[in-house]
Amino acid sequence: MTKTTTAGAQPADVLDLHCPSRAALALVGNKWALLILTALVAGPRRNGELMRGMDGISQKVLTQTLRELERNGLVQRTALGGKPLHVEYALSASGHSLSEALGAVDRWAEAHFQDLAQAREAFDARVG
Repeated sequence: MTKTTTAGAQPADVLDLHCPSRAALALVGNKWALLILTALVAGPRRNGELMRGMDGISQKVLTQTLRELERNGLVQRTALGGKPLHVEYALSASGHSLSEALGAVDRWAEAHFQDLAQAREAFDARVG
């Protein structure tokens, strides 16, 4: 990996067990975090919109993941008022930056999922 530094800091190296960049990698390696960030690229969404747009996620996992993304500065939560309280989630500047990189991963997955399935079938047939 490319090692980067900030003023007065040690080089970042995700391969180093003790490097804080590992936490960032773990966060963006979370399947639901990736999907939420992808969903927010189109613009701010309310909780219900995110739930309806992501098959398979539970309300608990959605809430936990949104909180973690907000805590790490990737998502901004805005209270819209009303009773019950309505909130909206949007990408922060850091979230937009990350979503550009994730877009390439999304496009790769959509273009190559069949290749992966064929490779699994061939492997399973070979190995038994």
